[in-house]
Amino acid sequence: MIDIGANLTHDSFDADRQVVIEQAQQAGVDTFIITGSDVSCSHKARDLAHQYPDCCYATAGIHPHHASEFDGEAEAAIEALLADEKVVAVGETGLDYFRDFSPREAQVFSFERHIQLAAESGMPMFLHQRDAHVDFQPIIKQNRDQLSHVVVHCFTDNERALFDYLDLDCYIGITGWICDERRGQHLLELVKNIPLDRLLIETDSPYLLPRNLQPKPKSRRNEPKYLPHIAQFIADRLHIGYDELVQATVRNSRHFFQLPEHPAAS
Repeated sequence: MIDIGANLTHDSFDADRQVVIEQAQQAGVDTFIITGSDVSCSHKARDLAHQYPDCCYATAGIHPHHASEFDGEAEAAIEALLADEKVVAVGETGLDYFRDFSPREAQVFSFERHIQLAAESGMPMFLHQRDAHVDFQPIIKQNRDQLSHVVVHCFTDNERALFDYLDLDCYIGITGWICDERRGQHLLELVKNIPLDRLLIETDSPYLLPRNLQPKPKSRRNEPKYLPHIAQFIADRLHIGYDELVQATVRNSRHFFQLPEHPAAS
């Protein structure tokens, strides 16, 4: 299996990162895309991907929360990282109007500059959107022809947003949010509208621990080893077999990120 969004640079993994990776591999998750969310994090993600070359890759970008840090120096740093063989996507970037940790003007500017980096490099985009569809969708639509693959990761929005992104030939990333009986109920029906060849799965660990894990973990930290649980939950919603879901998402992930075939891929 492939976890397309794992924040393995997070300091909650500092004491046991290797164990976390090994336990995930034992659970059937053999490939990890490590998310870069600012310049420092993107460097760490790249370094981790080189430290674990058989299973890890990285993205490079600046999350909208950190968009106010985006300047010419930051852009040059991200551009340099994109040239690394272990960096496979531009992002995480996009818009977040839910928390507004950075001014919206700064978010839009950073997002548009990331789009240019992706257009110039031909690399796929790993995107974040929360409560910002009204601005996010037109920006993607205006630039879509310049871009290769695009994934709206950790999708939590409504039917209109989903169909807008599918109309723009985007991939959709689903996390353990769908397992949340408080916030994820609407995704139970929406996920059925995602074509199987556009579906990607992820943990977004250490965030978004699936709330329906049994027995409940002692720690609130999410880990890539829980990806099979998310996959089974989605497969049940789609009324398809677990193996079919896994094979489809692995195939989609390898195509999206242009990953080499893994002899042990499951």
